[in-house]
Amino acid sequence: MTTEAPRPPETSEPPRTPQPPTLSDDFHVFDTTLRDGAQREGITLTVADKLAIARHLDDFGVGFVEGGWPGAIPRDTEFFRRAREEISFRHAQLVAFGSTRRAGVAAADDPQVRALLDSGAPVVTLVAKSHDRHVELALRTTLEENLAMVGDTVAHLRAEGRRVFVDCEHFFDGYAANPAYALDVVRAAHEAGADVVVLCDTNGGMLPARVEAVVRTVREETGARLGIHAQDDTGCAVANTLAAVDAGATHVQCTANGYGERVGNANLFPVVAALELKYDRRVLPPGALAEMTRISHAIAEIVNLTPSTHQPYVGVSAFAHKAGLHASAIKVDPDLYQHIDPERVGNSMRMLVSDMAGRASVELKGKELGYDLTGDRELVGRIVARVKQQELKGYSYEAADASFELLMREELTPGAQRFFELESWRTITDRHADGSVANEATVKLRAKGERILASGEGNGPVHALDQALRDGLERIFPELARLTLVDYRVRILEGGQGTESTTRVLITTSDGSSEWSTTGVADNVVAASWQALDDAYTYGLLRAGLTVED
Repeated sequence: MTTEAPRPPETSEPPRTPQPPTLSDDFHVFDTTLRDGAQREGITLTVADKLAIARHLDDFGVGFVEGGWPGAIPRDTEFFRRAREEISFRHAQLVAFGSTRRAGVAAADDPQVRALLDSGAPVVTLVAKSHDRHVELALRTTLEENLAMVGDTVAHLRAEGRRVFVDCEHFFDGYAANPAYALDVVRAAHEAGADVVVLCDTNGGMLPARVEAVVRTVREETGARLGIHAQDDTGCAVANTLAAVDAGATHVQCTANGYGERVGNANLFPVVAALELKYDRRVLPPGALAEMTRISHAIAEIVNLTPSTHQPYVGVSAFAHKAGLHASAIKVDPDLYQHIDPERVGNSMRMLVSDMAGRASVELKGKELGYDLTGDRELVGRIVARVKQQELKGYSYEAADASFELLMREELTPGAQRFFELESWRTITDRHADGSVANEATVKLRAKGERILASGEGNGPVHALDQALRDGLERIFPELARLTLVDYRVRILEGGQGTESTTRVLITTSDGSSEWSTTGVADNVVAASWQALDDAYTYGLLRAGLTVED
């Protein structure tokens, strides 16, 4: 935390002055995705990435966006330069992160402290040691000098017109080891002019009851305005953050989607949702909460991590219902099995159709897909029976809405023909003496009264089959040219041994504006793939507005 960097060149541009926040200053939502969140394994942010995330966070309405450590990390120095020029923040204030001055050096003469000022950020967060053992072993200085480092740096930055927050690193562990000294660090920061002193559970080992007790005591002993920074190593970061709020903390530090070092930080989205919906405390601009799911997924896209499907509030499974008992109750009143209306956080309820499905599940799923099945008990009964029969064979419609919709359409109109009918398909795989492998497929189809014979080559038998299908149909259905396969997954099911087992395939297809998934099951991976491909292209043609009679 004492990394020193060369002093950056002076800038002729005067530092930015703090802008009045949109919301009351009584409570702070502070986001550190761009600094602490970026320490997650697998995340590497470019300056452009950081600018894009900062815009999303400002749109969401957080009060503070911590941009990084200018002066210590060149990419962060560049981010602050570009942010001044390229982003007009509407809600957030930009925050620069750095450490207190070095031991034995005046704050005004420390290059790293100077870099914080040169960043132009109106707010600075200083990390300070609050655990006596860390002071002596990591900083290699005295406890008294560390207190002076805190007070001098805060006072210097305040004199330069900056608002200052102080992160007391390892505070809870330090308080357990030496409570008197940990409190002295809080007092040193507070008395020097720090607006907020943030108590950090840096190792993430705390539990909510302990956090609440310590925060309450520190508040009573020091009179400082307190914040909380919780890591998630016990799985309690969100709970610890809310426990600190219960004890009087009015500043919460979080990261989008809980990104962060090791297992991550307190997740911004559950924290603000709890504050707004459970505590009835307005911490975001009006209407911002309804953008939460979109913002969460947009940031996940930028960092190139798949959004967690089971994340509270914003995950696609957060309001997904599978059990028939649940569906029956939800049909009467959705609130019976949902703690909030999902639309309040920009999400939506989903019904999962499986062998657990009952009539209510199918009716609600049909309604979700645009089909009114209410009142037709015989039809709903046929669909339920067929789903259970298919799932007994290994099909799964939870993640294959398109295949379920086609099944439902077939029951709505028994005997209805599809856009094309298969006569036969064949795949051939040749391995040559030089080790190379060639894959070829041939399909025989009928469509619009024509008999079609087409072949294709690919880097595998399924790819070759897909190419043959496209080659045979695109002349008749040019709409298929827009379709692309974006995901292909295979699962070996129970019921056989090794390569004799039944195979389930799940294919995800896109037309450029939306995606859908289809499934197939067979004792042969190519046969299962054909079923999923057949459904994928049939559904794609339906989405394009075609009918079988066209």
